[in-house]
Amino acid sequence: MPAVSIVIVCMNRPDNLGPCLDSIKQHTTSEYEVYVVAYRFSADNLSAVKAAYPWVNFIENNSISGFSENNNLALRQVRSEYCFILNDDTEIPGPAIDRLLADFSSLPSDAAIVAPKLLNTDGSLQLCGRPDYPPFRYVLQQWHLYNEPVDNGSGLFRTFNISGAAFLIKTSVFKELGWFDERYFFTPEDIALSTLARRRGYSVWCDSEAEVIHKWRTTASRLSPALRPASIRGSLIFFSDGSTLRYFLLGAGVWAAEMVKRIKALVQGRKQDYLTYKHNTRSIFTRRTPKQIFIKYFNEI
Repeated sequence: MPAVSIVIVCMNRPDNLGPCLDSIKQHTTSEYEVYVVAYRFSADNLSAVKAAYPWVNFIENNSISGFSENNNLALRQVRSEYCFILNDDTEIPGPAIDRLLADFSSLPSDAAIVAPKLLNTDGSLQLCGRPDYPPFRYVLQQWHLYNEPVDNGSGLFRTFNISGAAFLIKTSVFKELGWFDERYFFTPEDIALSTLARRRGYSVWCDSEAEVIHKWRTTASRLSPALRPASIRGSLIFFSDGSTLRYFLLGAGVWAAEMVKRIKALVQGRKQDYLTYKHNTRSIFTRRTPKQIFIKYFNEI
């Protein structure tokens, strides 16, 4: 049985997937299996990646699904003691997976998750651990009054939250937590997972010596008018934690911030941004789920 199951979701981007898979094979010596959820792939692209990477387990999904749903399709099939969640727009420049696996031998028994340090393509720091992120900071961030610290520690250290771009988790714990929460279509499923793990008594860690390159700045998408409102709705559901009053108060602060951005985008003639902010303001006080919001606006793009 392999030591780790690597799960990657890729939305018809073989140009991302190829370098990612190549880096895994080049720098990982531990036994592993790889699952790639080929999300809305063209027939030609799917055929090409299957031929190029016969050692990968491909799962085809052509229905509209979020990050959580897509990952869960593969996670329910994994056989290993550990799962490594990895974005397709990443590369592993060294033995990051091997190192994270080895970390568990020195961590306390309550350790459930270990995340690597994320680097930008130029080698600069993108994220190393994530500190506590209370609801008021989320609202402040929408007003550009708060920036999440990118460096939360060094060495192998305990942290609060993770990035969904790359992390290693005990499969048994992941299963106990119900895998990714599918209420969240596109964020904050990663923070929701680490928060739930900590509430259940598990600890979350980061190893700054394990490095993964994340090319997220190169993947700005035309889907923002659909993704961003779904993300905001999901974040408000998470941060309100079941409280209607808290949702209203947080929602009011976010709505005001998005309305200011909407007006500014209108005045400046930024049509794409204006459309995104308009959808954001219309999606805060709604009964629609994040997925329903995405589908509604995706069909209008």
